[in-house]
Amino acid sequence: MREIVPEQQQETDGFSPAARRMLQTRGVGELAEQMGITIVELSATRSVATMPVEGNRQPAGILHGGAHLVLGETLGSLAANVWAGSGFVAVGIEINASHTRSIASGMVTGTCTAIHLGRTMTTHEVAVTDSAGNRLSTVRISNMIIAKR
Repeated sequence: MREIVPEQQQETDGFSPAARRMLQTRGVGELAEQMGITIVELSATRSVATMPVEGNRQPAGILHGGAHLVLGETLGSLAANVWAGSGFVAVGIEINASHTRSIASGMVTGTCTAIHLGRTMTTHEVAVTDSAGNRLSTVRISNMIIAKR
């Protein structure tokens, strides 16, 4: 069973050493960049990011449901890859979301918390909230950990 090692734990600035290295070498990905996702905190157990509503709306003028999923998958996958460590990669195998409230403007925050950190699989829950702290959606993502090829 993997254990959380100091490399994976958050430092005072919200980024574990492993997370900082991963972001420097891999980044957050093209889609996350296009959507304006900014990583605020990142470790295997907890990660936080913000995303603007503007530019990510559906034709009805509210934040697109898929944008919630992109934010959730970005956070959950990054956290899972921090957990996986060197020599391994985490790949998404399942994601779902329940949308409970809409938003038409401003910024949303995704807060990702580990539910399960195992040897071969991780599961994270991401709460997407507005600036007042109202939950807009709940995203759950599972990643499988495999050896790098």
